[in-house]
Amino acid sequence: MKLNRIIAIVFFLVFALQAQAQLNILNAEKPEDIGKPTQEQIESDNSKPLPYPYVDKRDVLYQKNIWEYVDLDERLNFPLLFPTDSMNIGSDRRSLFDNLIANIRNGKITEVYADSYFTEKKTPEEIENSLVLVDTTDAGKDQMNTDGYVDDEFITTYEVDSRKIVAYKMRGLWYFDARQGELKYRLLGICPVAPDPQTMNQDFASDENTDVELFWVWFPDAREVLHKAMAFNPDNQAKPISFDHLLNARRFSAVIYKAENEYGDREIPEYVRDNALFQLLESDRLKEQIRNFDEDQWQY
Repeated sequence: MKLNRIIAIVFFLVFALQAQAQLNILNAEKPEDIGKPTQEQIESDNSKPLPYPYVDKRDVLYQKNIWEYVDLDERLNFPLLFPTDSMNIGSDRRSLFDNLIANIRNGKITEVYADSYFTEKKTPEEIENSLVLVDTTDAGKDQMNTDGYVDDEFITTYEVDSRKIVAYKMRGLWYFDARQGELKYRLLGICPVAPDPQTMNQDFASDENTDVELFWVWFPDAREVLHKAMAFNPDNQAKPISFDHLLNARRFSAVIYKAENEYGDREIPEYVRDNALFQLLESDRLKEQIRNFDEDQWQY
């Protein structure tokens, strides 16, 4: 485990030295120049995400697929949530969701799917439809029935933005690299979770959980843009952390809600019902199972 810590520290230092966070504020002649790289920075910037090493299947001694739930109400996960208000803050600071959806819209992220097994791709139109609901109020419906048209004031739009994101679901693979003699983690997919837009116009409170998976992003396809997108570093604003580094280094708090199993990859709540404490204990048991495999390799 000491080797893991050393690698994590080196990984952090490499990215910290490459990061740039509003350093141009010292050279800006006008407020709109803040955050814009200088010509010298553009010419010298060849920073790219650290490539994943090739792993031969013969070197994988053990592997386990897991799905995790990252609750954005937890303080440790705040860098993934904030800032939620993009109107009163610099253009270089955006939440993880804003970075994902902006790059999906501009075509830089193309591997977007409807499920965590990445079998069904979502079109840009399907993604947009899952984020927005346009509805007519009761007064607008009455106007349509009497006059045949509806004024804009009676049309409401419910849109999912950063403020609506309550969690992220992540799918990753823990594997033991026999060549390196090390247990490693590879993030495969990430999915924002938010209330279903179809229920946002309900005036009554419902006890049912209406949170839905908006879309699944194949994480390797998003690394390039997330390497350039910076999360806020409260300890040192001159050295922000890229979202690619933050996620690969697992600098978040998560709970396993599903692991690959012989029962069709059923989720923990499906076989541990109506008991949140036992569900957390089952999640911890799965974590311990993975950790024990790593430790057992070094027992003589």
